[in-house]
Amino acid sequence: MANEDRPQITLITPPTFDPDVFSTHLALVLDGMEIACLRLSLGTKDEDTLMRAADAAREVAHARDVAIVIENHLILADRLGLDGVHLTDGARTVRKARKDLGADAIVGAFCGTSRHEGMAAGEAGADYVALGPLGETTLGDGSRVDFDVFEWWSEVIEVPIIAEGALTAELVAKFGPVTDFFAVGEEIWGAEDPLSALKALLAPLG
Repeated sequence: MANEDRPQITLITPPTFDPDVFSTHLALVLDGMEIACLRLSLGTKDEDTLMRAADAAREVAHARDVAIVIENHLILADRLGLDGVHLTDGARTVRKARKDLGADAIVGAFCGTSRHEGMAAGEAGADYVALGPLGETTLGDGSRVDFDVFEWWSEVIEVPIIAEGALTAELVAKFGPVTDFFAVGEEIWGAEDPLSALKALLAPLG
């Protein structure tokens, strides 16, 4: 369970990036840190842009045996040879994603701050549930996930859980014993050296 092992890391891409430039940054991070999964979290709905970004990221990730999932786009996940999808609508489309992509695909679900929604996603067949944000934010209504939710989940639920959103080193230290994964993205990509920023953020994990 979560409190027996060091949490693994999911890396989240920026919402927009130049595939050539980002591939270089991504390779440096993947070579310098053990990453379990890369999540394509792109803001565009332009299919060509999505496909070029996904192709570039997949090439870097798969060359290093890192799984790659894309947010919500089931057809592209299958067509582009990605490892699965990360759904952002809670439990709603987990069953459809599993049916469409098959038993071997990764199907994850972001469930906001709701323990109930997370449980529903797990019951529907999600491989993992992501909850967040952990830190202070002015986005949405400002809600944050309580530490108690992760503590309870780590003791009761077998479906792996991801902690994400407005992470700080202090929050990593606090939530480390009760989560299976941390998902890191915006916390590092604005830095001049994303790898160093990631190492500093995760330093409390030892």
